[in-house]
Amino acid sequence: MLLKLQKKVQSENKIKIAFLVGTMIELPRAAIKAHDIAKHAEFFSFGTNDLTQTTFGISRDDSSKFLNDYIDNKIFTIDPFVSIDDGVKDLVKIAVEKGKKQNNKIKLGICGEHGGDPESINFCSKIGLNYVSCSPYRVPIARLAAAQAELNNKG
Repeated sequence: MLLKLQKKVQSENKIKIAFLVGTMIELPRAAIKAHDIAKHAEFFSFGTNDLTQTTFGISRDDSSKFLNDYIDNKIFTIDPFVSIDDGVKDLVKIAVEKGKKQNNKIKLGICGEHGGDPESINFCSKIGLNYVSCSPYRVPIARLAAAQAELNNKG
């Protein structure tokens, strides 16, 4: 269907349009079923804010009422909405492995606040993600962290 529409638009307008078709991975089930999704996608963008919310079953807004107590009492070591939690990392790794196994040319990245967190960026580099996306004010630190991660994770 999409290819027909692409051909029609290009023909009618006498232009060539380059684009990728992909999806956000924001739910644990989507991460686990990434091999099925990768059959139809050219990229995955991991929506780590929503993936964190659905993995924990808590919203970022609600967590502001109790999360500091969880950190103070060492239930959490860090706010999972600031730096990617190990469980969420596992889901992303599963999706990356399954997605690449199905489609070795798939482009992979994250978007959201984690895209501006140096520790999360290092994780993304280690597992071979192609890009991170973050809020504009976090771009400078994200660029620095991405460069450092690439240097640290080479070899």
